[in-house]
Amino acid sequence: MRLRKKPHTDEKLQAFADFVTQGDVQPIAKDPARELFVELGTGKGDFITQIAERNPQINFIGLEVEATCVLAAARKVRERQLTNVRLIVFDINRIAEIFSPHEIDRLYINFCDPWPKKRHAKRRLTHARFLEMYKTILKPDGEIHFKTDNRPLFDFSLEQFALMGMSVRDVTNDLHAAEPADNIRTEYETKFSAAGVPINFCRATFGA
Repeated sequence: MRLRKKPHTDEKLQAFADFVTQGDVQPIAKDPARELFVELGTGKGDFITQIAERNPQINFIGLEVEATCVLAAARKVRERQLTNVRLIVFDINRIAEIFSPHEIDRLYINFCDPWPKKRHAKRRLTHARFLEMYKTILKPDGEIHFKTDNRPLFDFSLEQFALMGMSVRDVTNDLHAAEPADNIRTEYETKFSAAGVPINFCRATFGA
């Protein structure tokens, strides 16, 4: 469901123009000497700001179609004085337009819309049509880290990974039963965990 854009959101985002891009985005100039991690659907920025703060040696880009969410994330980036984060108001369907072939080291897909109706399956961010795009922009050994509370979506995603010939590791249907020390919880993850909803997780790669 789309959020209603609050008045003057675009104007407010201009105050963060040093690290926030909106509108028609051209290919991004990036530092080839540093790893690049990209989050698809950044939301209000809890995840990307925490992981960027823990890993100042890595560059992070957050893609989010909702400008209102990007504004909230931008405020967190500035509050933490992070210099390794860039946020883009962008439709993920066009992701191949802004990244060069095989330049991303890792993609994060956290709690994306499950699109539960069968006729909407192609809209799921783990559908094969998206995976084909990710394959072109991920490095050969690049990874997809996938989290969801939605078990049917998780099972569907595992099927799609297999269809694409991907290797899948660290598969769990209850991430918090033995939560890794380096796990960073998203806004949704915190909410679902508090309600006793198990979190599904896996890592997938197109390489061996």
